[in-house]
Amino acid sequence: MDALLNLFSQSGFANINLGNLIMFIVSGVLIYLAIAKEYEPLLLIPIGFGILIANLPLAEMGSHDSGIIGLIYSAGIKTELLPPVIFLGVGVLTDFRPLLGRPITFLLGAAAQLGIIVAALGAAYLFGFTYKEAAVIGIIGGADGPTSIFLASKLAPHLLGPVALAAYSYMSLVPIIQPPIMRMLTTHKERAIDMPQAKKVSKTAVLIFPIFTGTVASLAIPSSAPLIGMLMFGNLIRESGVTERLKKTAGGPMIDIVTIFLGLTVGATMAADEFLTTQTLAILAMGAVAFGFSTMGGVVFAKFINLFLPTGKKINPCIGAAGVSAVPMSARVVQTFVSEETDGRVNPLMAAMGPNVAGVIGSAVAAGVFLSLLL
Repeated sequence: MDALLNLFSQSGFANINLGNLIMFIVSGVLIYLAIAKEYEPLLLIPIGFGILIANLPLAEMGSHDSGIIGLIYSAGIKTELLPPVIFLGVGVLTDFRPLLGRPITFLLGAAAQLGIIVAALGAAYLFGFTYKEAAVIGIIGGADGPTSIFLASKLAPHLLGPVALAAYSYMSLVPIIQPPIMRMLTTHKERAIDMPQAKKVSKTAVLIFPIFTGTVASLAIPSSAPLIGMLMFGNLIRESGVTERLKKTAGGPMIDIVTIFLGLTVGATMAADEFLTTQTLAILAMGAVAFGFSTMGGVVFAKFINLFLPTGKKINPCIGAAGVSAVPMSARVVQTFVSEETDGRVNPLMAAMGPNVAGVIGSAVAAGVFLSLLL
C-alpha cells in the first residue's frame, strides 16, 4: 500500500492544480472551435493540444522544459527560424496580381495597420506595459500569427503565449468581428459599388515585383528582411515557372511541418502559472482593440480615397477591411458580406485580395519598424 501511495504521490494526478484544470478548459475550447466551427483548424488544433500537454504536471512538455517541446522552442522560436520559414510558404501560396492590378489598394493594406499603432499606444500609456511589450501587443492588429510570434520572440518572449493566442484567435474570428464594423461604417450605396475589372498584369511585372519589393523593403528597414525577404523569395518560386518542385515543397509539406511545430510550441508556452494573469486579460483586450481599429482603418481610408476618385472609378469601401493580413479569410469575409448585402449582384473577392495581400507586407514592415526602434 505504501508503494502505491508513493507511486500516486509522484503522478500527475496528485500534482494537478486549479490552474492546470482551467488551461485544460482553454485547450478544449480551442480544439472544439477548430473542429466544430472550423475556425483556423490547422493552427488552433496544434495550439490547443500544445496547451494541454504543457499543463500536464511533471510531464516536462512545456516550452521551457528539457523535453522535445523545449528543444523545438529553443531551436525554432528563440532562433527566429520557424516564422520566416512560414513566410516562405505564404509567399508560395500568395498571388500578388490583384494588388498589382490595382496598386491603389496597397494604401488600404497600409491603412489597415492602424490598429497596431492604436493598441501599442494604449498598451504603453493605459496599461503600463513597456515599449517593447506594447509593440508586441500592437502587432496583433496586423492579424498575422507568424509576425506576432517573430516579434514577440525578439522583444518580449515572456508574452509569446498570450500574444500568439490573441493573434490566431482573432484571425479565426474574422467572420464574426469584421461584418458588424463594415456595416457600421458604410452605407448600403457604398456596399453596392461594383468595381471595374482590374487591369491585366504582365508576366514581367509579376516576376519583378518580389525581387524589387524584397530588396527595397529590406534596404529601407533591414530588420524586416527575415520576413519580407522570405515572403518574396517564396513568391518568386511561385511565379518563376521553372521551380515546380520547390513550389510544391515550400507550399505543401514544408509549411505543414513548420505549422505543426510552431502551433504545438506556441501552445506549450501557455503554462498556467505564466498564462493565468491579469496581464493576459489586458493583452486579449488590447488585441481585440487592435483588430477592430485595423478593420476600421482600412474601411475609413477607402472612403477617404473615394472623395478624390471620379464616378465609375470609386472603390467599394468594404474591401478596406481585407487590409488585415488574414489571407485569404478576410477577403472571403468581405466577399460574403457584400454579396449578401447586394443579393449577389456585387462580388468583390478579387478586389479584396489586393489589400489583403498588401496587409501581409504591411504587418511585416510594421514589425521591422518596431525592431529598428526598440531592439
